[in-house]
Amino acid sequence: MQKILFLCTGNSCRSLMAEALANQLGDGHLHAESAGSIPAGFAHPKALTTLKKHGVKAGGLFSKSWDVFEKQRFDYVITVCDSAASETCPVFAGGFKKLHWSLPDPAGVTGTETVITAAFEDTFAALKSRIESELL
Repeated sequence: MQKILFLCTGNSCRSLMAEALANQLGDGHLHAESAGSIPAGFAHPKALTTLKKHGVKAGGLFSKSWDVFEKQRFDYVITVCDSAASETCPVFAGGFKKLHWSLPDPAGVTGTETVITAAFEDTFAALKSRIESELL
């Protein structure tokens, strides 16, 4: 089983969505966690709604600090935002492979409900595509 840690700054949208997607798509072959450098303290409601809309289990997702995983072993540590990619991460044990998937933050999108929903859908699609092509 491959262990994956998805990192972003707030751990409220992108990394949480990646965690849920990888765990479901991996079907027991992947074990994903997520965390943030400055956790927001909540899972963005629109991220949860988007996951549920696509049949991805979103129960139990919560925002947490990447310090929780310090010195744990992972096969992959994947940053999903440019801010987290440039920050100094805690020390994670083992010889993990570090990847960076630069994705815009859907939580920062403003406009109509249609525009905001589209931003979360785009993020979901991008994460699903990367997980399927690079991790499965």
